[in-house]
Amino acid sequence: MNTFNKLLVVVDPTEEEQKALLRAIELAKKSPVTLTLFLSIYDFSYEMTTMLSADERDAMKQAVIGDRTLWLEELIAQQDLKATPIDYKVVWHNRPYESIIKEVLFNKYDLVIKGTHAHDTLKSVIFTPTDWHLLRKCPVPVLLVKEHAWPEHGKILAAVSAGTDDSEHKNLNTQITQYANYMAKLLHSEPHLVNAYPPTPVNIAVEIPEFDPQEYNSSMRQHHTESLAKLASENDIVSSHCHVLEGMPEDVIPRLAQEMDAELIVIGTVGRQGISAALIGNTAEHVIDNVECDLLAVKPDDFECPIKI
Repeated sequence: MNTFNKLLVVVDPTEEEQKALLRAIELAKKSPVTLTLFLSIYDFSYEMTTMLSADERDAMKQAVIGDRTLWLEELIAQQDLKATPIDYKVVWHNRPYESIIKEVLFNKYDLVIKGTHAHDTLKSVIFTPTDWHLLRKCPVPVLLVKEHAWPEHGKILAAVSAGTDDSEHKNLNTQITQYANYMAKLLHSEPHLVNAYPPTPVNIAVEIPEFDPQEYNSSMRQHHTESLAKLASENDIVSSHCHVLEGMPEDVIPRLAQEMDAELIVIGTVGRQGISAALIGNTAEHVIDNVECDLLAVKPDDFECPIKI
């Protein structure tokens, strides 16, 4: 697990309050970091202006980029960050998520920070928002920021799948837990683990008369409880902070986060692509629309970014 030293902060010119920047400033005050304020802009009308030459169009684009760069500098000028190295990057690109990921790959950032809000479910299936592209494709952790405050002595909730014997999932569980511990130390908060296990399939009891749903449910819960306790012990998390709950992760995680008033959820995302991503999505994508707090999404160690420099 890497620590967060080099942060890419995605700025949204349509938002009055720059949530991502405010979070980055909080992190900068708690730990030595470098910040790069990043803005991806594009105006199709500049490409269609046939009355101008290619050089004149490029000059107009550069003027807009220069103006936006000055705006970024003004955002920072209002903050007390004299000890924090800060850079500014404005790019002309028609796919914001792609420009963000290429910047990550080229300059090797540790963390992308971006403000987010609820998405329309139907539109998300047809046209995936930038947030979802980042969850699926960004090779480094992504912190999606909402309005929830980061109070001292709050709660960090790490969502894991401890009941699996798959080595890839085990490694991802360890990563998620380590990042939760890391963020908990930075924010002086308590790390918690949550593990959802599937409910007893009703159809089995109908098809197999000797099937005992209560015994099955008890065995399933015990298996997940023991697995989570082992993960917690290996990562110095107290047993009272382990939560094993029946249900689907996309239902269990938001419900527990709300009950706990968690300030941050740490979750793994597998980067599903293609039609399965459009129809099924990832747990992280379902969770982010149903929580009020921030979400930190991390990838497996062997994740291969589909976007190249």
